[in-house]
Amino acid sequence: MSIKSFIPAKFNLPALWFTDLSLPLILKIVHNLEGIEVSEEDKKILKSYQNERIIYISNHPTTKEPPVAYHVANLMSARFHYMAAREVFEWGAGFVGDFIQSLGAFSVLAGAPDRESLKASRDILASQGGKLVLFPEGEPTSGMNDTLLPFQSGVSQLGFWGLEDALKQDPSAKITVLLSYVKYRMTSSLDWMRKDIDNTLTRMEDKLGISKTGKDIVHRILSVGRRMIEREEREYGVQVEPDKIEDFDYRIGRMRHVMLDNIASKIRIPKWETDANAIEKLRKILTTLELVSIGAPDPNGELPSPDMATWARKAAAKAYDFITFQTGYIKELASAERLYEFLYRYETELFGESRSRPHKAVVTYARPISIGEFYEDYKKDKRKAVDDLTERFRMEMNRLLEDEKSKSLPLFPSNYIF
Repeated sequence: MSIKSFIPAKFNLPALWFTDLSLPLILKIVHNLEGIEVSEEDKKILKSYQNERIIYISNHPTTKEPPVAYHVANLMSARFHYMAAREVFEWGAGFVGDFIQSLGAFSVLAGAPDRESLKASRDILASQGGKLVLFPEGEPTSGMNDTLLPFQSGVSQLGFWGLEDALKQDPSAKITVLLSYVKYRMTSSLDWMRKDIDNTLTRMEDKLGISKTGKDIVHRILSVGRRMIEREEREYGVQVEPDKIEDFDYRIGRMRHVMLDNIASKIRIPKWETDANAIEKLRKILTTLELVSIGAPDPNGELPSPDMATWARKAAAKAYDFITFQTGYIKELASAERLYEFLYRYETELFGESRSRPHKAVVTYARPISIGEFYEDYKKDKRKAVDDLTERFRMEMNRLLEDEKSKSLPLFPSNYIF
């Protein structure tokens, strides 16, 4: 099925100028993001690519990375193009779509044939000085800054296709990949964050009937999570085997699949694979729901009704919490950032909403990568070259992640007992 609903980018100077001036205020109001830090050395490197063909790659744990990339474009004195999910263009009765379209965003329909989006991407990369922002992790965003979802090979493939097209116009054409990692760091004082986290957890414990006495911060976080899982197990009628009661990760893993399979059954997704991994399942559900949200043609009656799609989206959001919820993540390092990542999810589930605390974005970069370095290998074995380049991206991103993670410290002393 080919969807005739592509929305192209249309740079609009007044909108761009407005955003250039107001971006810091917008980020503060919408996300409580207090700043974006890029080193002076990296600023010089960015500036040197002002007139070059660029694929700008970033990790994608939240919805803040596109505006962070917009800020980077300003540092480069350039304009970027952005792929955005087709359904985003319908938000706010279309206002959001009109706005981001004017800033260089064009639509992509994930999981379905979208030749127009592909053509637009290749045209951007082939054009002199074309710059395209891509997120190899794709959707959905994980909400967990110190992890990476599996990289999708489409980014590498687009790079090779773009270079092929560019070389037809200019035999000396180059496409450079600027690979960035965005690390969000809390900016409030240690005392303020410790009190805020204690008070927030206390509200949750009171709601769930849990005592905090004698527990450290990790124990408290996991106790709340365990009680929430027990609620879902009761709702879905899932029985826990006696030998699995203390196996928290097993129970989380089972619940995520129970919830995803239940959604697929209720909205009647065809060719559903119960043995697929949870991320693949979730992406298939979200692709189906996106088709509903944009009013895609449905001659065979395979799509759910709008009301059922609304229910499914809420259920999928809850299921995703169980996908990203990993006990090892918080046990390994109870940093302020990781603690708040858990608390934001808990707040949304228990109280219906959450609010971001003050934080900043720190952006670091790998050494620029030339697609041309891999092009001869690509001509010999396309699939292997695409896979090798994708793995290169993943390794470089993971290196940046580990570098930033090494700078994080536990928020509470190891002997801090409540």
